[in-house]
Amino acid sequence: MMMHGRDMALRGEARKATAASATLARFWFYFKRYWIVLLTVAVLVVTSTYMQVLTPSLTGEVVDCYLTPATEKLFGATNAGGLSGVPIQATNCWYTHLSPQATMQDYITGLGGLILLIVGLYVGSSLLTGLQFYLMNYSGQKVLRNLRVAVFEHIQRLSLGYFSKHEAGDVMTRITMDADTIQQAISFPLVSLVQGMLLIVWVAATMLTTSPVYAVISLLVTPLMFFATTWFSDQARKAFRNVRSAVGDVNANLQESFAAVREAQAFNREEENIQNFNESNAASRDASIRATAFTSALSPTLEALGYVSMAIVAGVGGLFLLSKQNLFGETMSLGLIIAFLGYTQRFNQPISQISVMWTNIQSAIAGAERIFGLLDTEPDLVDQPGAREMPPIKGRVELQGVSAEYEPGECVLCDVNFVAEPGQMVAIVGPTGAGKTTIANLIPRFYDVTGGAVKIDGIDVRDVTAASLRKQIGIVLQDPFLFSDTVMANIRYGKPDATDEEVIAAAKLARADTFIERLPEGYSTKLGERGGGLSQGQRQLISIARAALANPRILILDEATSSVDTRTERLIQKALEELLRGRTSIVIAHRLSTIRNADQVLVLNAGQIIERGKHEELLAKGGFYYNLYMSQFRREEQPQTIKSAVSAQAS
Repeated sequence: MMMHGRDMALRGEARKATAASATLARFWFYFKRYWIVLLTVAVLVVTSTYMQVLTPSLTGEVVDCYLTPATEKLFGATNAGGLSGVPIQATNCWYTHLSPQATMQDYITGLGGLILLIVGLYVGSSLLTGLQFYLMNYSGQKVLRNLRVAVFEHIQRLSLGYFSKHEAGDVMTRITMDADTIQQAISFPLVSLVQGMLLIVWVAATMLTTSPVYAVISLLVTPLMFFATTWFSDQARKAFRNVRSAVGDVNANLQESFAAVREAQAFNREEENIQNFNESNAASRDASIRATAFTSALSPTLEALGYVSMAIVAGVGGLFLLSKQNLFGETMSLGLIIAFLGYTQRFNQPISQISVMWTNIQSAIAGAERIFGLLDTEPDLVDQPGAREMPPIKGRVELQGVSAEYEPGECVLCDVNFVAEPGQMVAIVGPTGAGKTTIANLIPRFYDVTGGAVKIDGIDVRDVTAASLRKQIGIVLQDPFLFSDTVMANIRYGKPDATDEEVIAAAKLARADTFIERLPEGYSTKLGERGGGLSQGQRQLISIARAALANPRILILDEATSSVDTRTERLIQKALEELLRGRTSIVIAHRLSTIRNADQVLVLNAGQIIERGKHEELLAKGGFYYNLYMSQFRREEQPQTIKSAVSAQAS
């Protein structure tokens, strides 16, 4: 059922894929606080682009305004290579200010100055480009940090139902690897993309202004280049979206395999795990190969079209120049041909660069879609408008006609009613799947009821903020989670501002101080992942100490002693007796012998309360609870009988 839910979630994300422009536009929300840096980058981009557009024109001016006139002046019209008679005004000699009486020294001096200007433009453009990349990377790293924080904060607010449908490894991929793909594109490729597009427009406008007919001829191949870029990029974007999803599957597989390594070894499932990983890894490989195929094909395609464009410029221009004919009324010169060759190269270069950078851009867009898809996921549970703070709890818990569903139409709880008065202990028992844990999840509002109401001190839990509600409720689970931190920090997790003395007092109340003091560094001992190095019972005692430190008015125990031995159970029971004193407690019991002193026992089956009363009263009825108790009692007694028989035989 969980895998089915996850598959549905992934298909939903695929349907929500947005246009690249819309995804990039969402980054403005994170970039706008650095608008001064972005404005500076924009000025640098415009300036450096202008320098790049100016150099082909100046190169043409070198030929038409200096080399050709100087050659004619030096050798005469008949030795000018057959290109004489071309007016100097063939190009716009805006830099040249030479009179017809200029000497060769004047030409040499002017030519040297123009060449220095061209070199200066190249150097200046490079420096400005480097500076704009640095500034963009600076703001990009800031944005990436803020984006990661936003994703992490949103994950913390998501309801438990989300995590039941999405593996932890896939969620982690979004905040790590998907964010890394954005990092690879957010500085250099993104700026290059913007600058390349600006350069394309500026060069095209300059060409059309200089020689409209020649510009149209020079740009004949451009529609093919844009078509190739659009088609290959669209295919690559789809492929990279599959890559990000496949990588998420690989990480989910890894996370689950690492967490269940003990179970895999115990059941000899190592080979099956390896096979499953190979399959998910192969899917990731195939998706990556498909994405790379499209991105790899784009660059040589554009390069070939670029060479065709250059050939057209040189061929058409050379034909009209050698035949000494005007190009549909426009004067042709060698400098104009050279300038247009430079313009064409400038025009084609960003298209080719964009094709290369588009690999990172498309991968980043696919990663961003997954991240924004996560950010767009609305939590199932949110505080209602006008929700107030929960006042100090006295401890009365009431379920009024409560119904609950995890999947529509599948009732987990059906019309459940009970009241726990302040200070009472209410035990909930029943077979697996009866709905016991669901009740435990409804009281702190991890899930919402689909019918009826859960009230604490007469207040519906939906009418108060979840944080103020959960702050006054303690939970001790069957499998407590401990962090890779010190024992002191793990206990203090229940009350971050607690002093060391308060932590030690809570440990003593939980009967955990004895084994803690025997640890290598006592309370400063750093635990392994999930409390590695401690027994199940020791981890349970630390979780009880954590709950005791929080000092909740309502305490929920979800089969807190079901995974420990009888001796440890007795130790935990003593700790719980101290912890439960004066508090309202909801105890989900696996071992029925632990609830004999409960003020009320609720027997749950198929989502309904079928019996209720004290332990002795329910046994006297001889009903469902009696049968449940006796079957468990026999299972617990049988090992003791066998042990006694073995001891008697040995004696």
